[in-house]
Parts: sequence; C-alpha cells; structure tokens
Amino acid sequence: MATENPAPAAARRQPTRRSRWWREVGWKYPVAVIVLFYAAFPLVFVLSASLNERGSLSGAQGLFSSVSLVNYQALGETSYWTWVGNTLIVCFAAAFGAVLMGAAAAYAFSRFRFNGRRTSLTSLLILQMFPQTLAFMAIFLLLLALGEVVPALGLDSKIALISIYLGGALGANTFLMYGFFNTIPAEMDEAAKIDGATHAQIYWRLIIPIVTPILAVTGLIQFIGSFGDFILSRIVLVSEENWTLAVGMYQWVSEQLTANWGLFAAGTVIAAVPVLALFLALQRYIVGGLTAGSVKG
Repeated sequence: MATENPAPAAARRQPTRRSRWWREVGWKYPVAVIVLFYAAFPLVFVLSASLNERGSLSGAQGLFSSVSLVNYQALGETSYWTWVGNTLIVCFAAAFGAVLMGAAAAYAFSRFRFNGRRTSLTSLLILQMFPQTLAFMAIFLLLLALGEVVPALGLDSKIALISIYLGGALGANTFLMYGFFNTIPAEMDEAAKIDGATHAQIYWRLIIPIVTPILAVTGLIQFIGSFGDFILSRIVLVSEENWTLAVGMYQWVSEQLTANWGLFAAGTVIAAVPVLALFLALQRYIVGGLTAGSVKG
C-alpha cells in the first residue's frame, strides 16, 4: 500500500500547478493578444487604405484587396511636403524650447531659495487647472493686436505658434522636471562649488547630463503634442503655405462628398515616420537609468 500512494499524489499535484499557472500568469497571454489586436488593427487598416487606389475606407473588399502607390505618388502634386517642413520646424523648435525653458525654470525652483518662490509654483499649478480651450479667444485677439505692431508675432506666423506652444507647456514641463531635479542630491552641487565651479558650470556640466532622461521625455511629449495639434494651428496659421500637416490634411477630408481618404491615409503613414524615428532615437534615454553614471564607486 505504501508503494501505490506516490503516483496518485503526483497526479493530483500536476493539475494544481497548471491551474495555478493559468491563474497567475497564463491569463495574461490572451489579454495581451486582444490588446495587441485592438492596437494594431487601426494601423493596418490605415496602411491598407493608403494602398487602395479607390480612395475609400470601406472594408467590404477586405484588407489589402488593392495594392497601389497611386496615393503616395499623388502627394507630390499637393503642398504636402511643404506642410511636412512647416510641421517639423514648429515641432522641433517647440520641443527644444520647452526642454531649455523647463529645465532652467525647474533648476531655479529646485536649487535656489528666493522671495515669491512658493507663490510662483502655486501660480503655475493653478494655471494648469484651467483647460486650454478657455484661452483660444484670448490668443486670437492677442495675436491680432500684436500683429499690427510686430507682424512676425501676429497671425499666420510660425514663430507666434511656437511661442504659444512654449507658453502653454511651460507650467507642466516645469513641474515635471522640478520633481526630477529634487531627486538629485544637493551635496553634489556643494562639492562642485568647493572645487570652484560656478552655477553655470554646475548646471551645464553636472546637472544636465544627469537629467538627460527627463529632458528626453519632455522633448518627446512636446514634439508629439505639437505634431498632433489642430485647433491652435488652425487659429494661428491662415495661408496654405504656412499650414502644418494637421491643418493641411484636414482640408482633404473636410467635405464628405469630396473626401479623399486614400490620400489622407497615405499622408498619415508618412507623417508617422518622424515621430517613430524620434521615439526610437530617444528610447535609450527613456528606458535607461535615471542617474546612471552620475556617481562613481
């Protein structure tokens, strides 16, 4: 009897282990497949529509039932590449300015103690509570009046649009970087001061290399936000040669009877390349150690 017990006991333990694996780990795989399907299907559908020479989004014929580069070739007959250039200029300038201004403001609030510091931080926080849509009318009237004095900062100016992006994102970027700057020990600054370093040297040579991950995240967020913005771009930019991609491509599908969805889909596929390339270029900073290499030993 003693030799017959181990086999049934092992048989009973095997289903238990399998069921435990499904409860703890196994159920994640079907969920991951469903999430991937819902995430990838819109991308595949848009790619299929961009290759459909009929210029339709109808899925009755199935995905990739018609494969042609007609829509991509037709982009050269429009102002698409002009809009691409305008978009990249605006987005890169806004991302660079947001990183530069946000890092400087966050460093000042984190390292210096001055009158009005707490009031300034509180004011930035309160300003972020109001939705941006409340400022559209004020922005339009401000640019309309400012353009009469300085045309480069008025309506239909890319510089004006960049300035609006920088002003709108300054508060959020400052708070995002402020918390990160506070994680850097102040003893590092004090040690650098003892060695004779100035505030500028501490900022550029010591602090900035350490906070590179948050700078990359901030720049990427600002770039993507500016790249996909439509309302502000539509308000500020008037002439077709100054339009960004969001404003220009909207004109292709604004009228339902004459909408060219194939051309629109081809434009969106190409427009996704700069964002994807920037994300891949900054990926090592985003997923890297936050303070990797900042301390020896």
